[in-house]
Amino acid sequence: MTHLHRQQDGKRDGIDSLSTPPLFAALSGSRRVLVAGAGGGFDVYAGLPLAMALVDLGAEVHLANLAFTQLDLLDLDVWIAENVAAVGPDTAGCDDYFPERALSRWLAGNDLPSTVYAFPRVGVQPLRDAYRWLADHLGVDAIVLVDGGTDILMRGDESHLGTPVEDMTSLAAVAGLDIATKLVTCLGFGIDAYHGVNHTQVLENLAALDRDGGYLGALSIPGASREATMYRDAVAAAQTATPLRPSIVQGQIAAATRGACGDVQFTQRTRGSTLFVNPLMAIYFTVDLDALAARSLYLDRLEHTLDMQQVALHIEEFRYDLTATRPPHAFPH
Repeated sequence: MTHLHRQQDGKRDGIDSLSTPPLFAALSGSRRVLVAGAGGGFDVYAGLPLAMALVDLGAEVHLANLAFTQLDLLDLDVWIAENVAAVGPDTAGCDDYFPERALSRWLAGNDLPSTVYAFPRVGVQPLRDAYRWLADHLGVDAIVLVDGGTDILMRGDESHLGTPVEDMTSLAAVAGLDIATKLVTCLGFGIDAYHGVNHTQVLENLAALDRDGGYLGALSIPGASREATMYRDAVAAAQTATPLRPSIVQGQIAAATRGACGDVQFTQRTRGSTLFVNPLMAIYFTVDLDALAARSLYLDRLEHTLDMQQVALHIEEFRYDLTATRPPHAFPH
């Protein structure tokens, strides 16, 4: 998003100081960072506040997303490598649903570098190759996978996994890369309850990662901050660009950053559902990517997949083979 470089003055060697958020301490030595949506759709939007904060610190930031868009409609010149599309404000494509182009147009309208890289929905091996090419092309030394929600933190034996296919494909793909810093950060705690996720189990998983040294803490986005204000503006622009399919996830997070709480309705897509927007949705929960991958009970099964149908099948087979799942617990407070 900019081509400045991070100032190293005052850099801490570790990430164990209360005065420095571990998320930013972990990225403090990174000059070029790729912030990528892990789960498809509008996930990359959840990375915007982080990306803008990193830019203000002097990092060069690039944005990418696993796309639900019909990328086969794109012109050939948009494809800069196999399974890597460089989307700009004027990229031709689907008019009804194109989050990457909507984001690119918003970036351009705010005088920010506007390329958003898009990956098609392929399996682990081709997606890893695409990430590797893009990382080499951009010279990145850090990758941050961003999940809108928290189901990427599921290890496999929970009562429900949410919508794991895209998240786990992205996680497995990036886990196999030799990049100095690899993180996963989640924004939108509680949103995946709609897909059956038990968030007490999310907290159990975070605690286990903390014991392993892989949890980098929680960081709230101040509602009055420039990052939050611009994020809300980007989400509003995306809703205007995609009126029939606005992002339920990003809409709730945006509402949370402005102090909304409770059943905050903003689209007909949630009519009949009771939402619970709350301040926890505006908090980044961050973990070390390799530590998260190591705790997965089935990520190895996905290693040689070529398409997402294979990924889905392997996940279904793993769940079928489980003799028991962890019992869900209601949050006791």
